Amino acid sequence: MSTADITSAANPRFKLARALLTRRGRQQQRRLLLEGVRLIEDSTSAGYPPALVLFDPAAAGTLAPVLARARQAGAETLALEAPLMAQLVSTVTPQGVVAVAPWPEVKVVRKSGLSLIVDGLQDPGNLGTLLRSAAAAGVDQVILLPGVTDPWAPKVMRAGMGAHYRVAIRQGRDLAQASEWLGTCQLFLADASAPVSYAAVDWTPPSALIVGGEAHGAAAARHWPGVRTVAIPMSAQVESLNAAVAASVILFEALRQRRQPRPS
Repeated sequence: MSTADITSAANPRFKLARALLTRRGRQQQRRLLLEGVRLIEDSTSAGYPPALVLFDPAAAGTLAPVLARARQAGAETLALEAPLMAQLVSTVTPQGVVAVAPWPEVKVVRKSGLSLIVDGLQDPGNLGTLLRSAAAAGVDQVILLPGVTDPWAPKVMRAGMGAHYRVAIRQGRDLAQASEWLGTCQLFLADASAPVSYAAVDWTPPSALIVGGEAHGAAAARHWPGVRTVAIPMSAQVESLNAAVAASVILFEALRQRRQPRPS
């Protein structure tokens, strides 16, 4: 006899969780499917506790602390038969727990005056890493232009390591809307062929860094009025860095400059 509460794919709670694996399902429900203890705890601590937690009964002992916290926060916790759990997880070594959680609405709080614009990026892992670096560098907002991979996909969420709850993510319909969100600021595009080093730029005024995709770069944002290009000087044997690494290097230079004592 199964020790699971849910043993059928026809169960409405399982069907809800599975629907959240798709972009359309997430947008329609305005909810997310979180995989693993870390994301579930990040969501709860950020004020977005899950409404439903599904777990593999074989892992119940290991998961006891996170299940107890979820119940305390008002979540329904149900044991899900292992073959059904396998349909909801995508990690190589899953922890045996997923949660249906609210869609985070992180407001833009203009503290640093630094924005990140992402144009054409398709790799989920790269986008998640970008969001994580943006949150760590104190970026006010991350603006995603059309064509960027879904920031709420499970792989992006995992790579972001909780960044989705710490930085405002805005999906713009075009450059005009992105410009409206940015306001007045200097625009810089990361470009390996640029003649100016990122370290030679004064990042202390309100600024926005544009990062392009892996294959075609920043196809749309490259033509933004007033945009200037900056490069990361590298050894001659290295052609370029991937988008997430390049953006991280530049964002932390901006953070370093902003933390420098200002002349009195």
